[in-house]
Amino acid sequence: MKPRLASALLALSCLLALPAVAASASTAPKLEPLFNGKDLTGFKDAVGNKFWRVENGVLIGQNDEKLTGNYLWTEKSYRDFVIEFDVRWKTETDRGVDTGLEMRSPKIQLQLGVSGSLRVDMSGSFYTGGKPAYPEAGQAKDAKKLMKPEGEWNTFRIEARGDTFTCWINGTKASHYTDAKFTGAAPLGLQIHGNVKMRCDYRNIRIAELK
Repeated sequence: MKPRLASALLALSCLLALPAVAASASTAPKLEPLFNGKDLTGFKDAVGNKFWRVENGVLIGQNDEKLTGNYLWTEKSYRDFVIEFDVRWKTETDRGVDTGLEMRSPKIQLQLGVSGSLRVDMSGSFYTGGKPAYPEAGQAKDAKKLMKPEGEWNTFRIEARGDTFTCWINGTKASHYTDAKFTGAAPLGLQIHGNVKMRCDYRNIRIAELK
């Protein structure tokens, strides 16, 4: 094939692909801030909350001296959505940090940190509370390879669509779980686990509802 003809065909193929690319970009969910970086607007118990505070654009969750534990719930309920956020933590005791994002009704959680029942880091895995609590199909078995060292920011993206839940860690798909049990709309909750000395930081929390 002559060079000029090959170049022309390549250019034509690129032009034909543009509409598909544009269509894909236009249908991608537009993420909007869920956390404004200033205060707890949009969350329940936003005034005088001793477990959650905002410093320099970072949402900080920290247990009290009695290790009471707490959830920070959104005022709004969500069913189908995509949420993305940066998170970091640093282990203060052998127990490790135990947090996560709780969603849907009945509740299912995307685990972040060490599982209280397994005493193993199950970050990126889905916790159902059943038997087993962490179904193998919903485990992020390569999470340690995908995550940056402890104390650095990691980006998590979670999609809840119908009966299917997917998690990406730093841009790579980490877990995928399907269960028709967890289909009801509910507020989203960030967890501080009881009986755990811990602190967890969140920033750039953004969300889009899926239609």
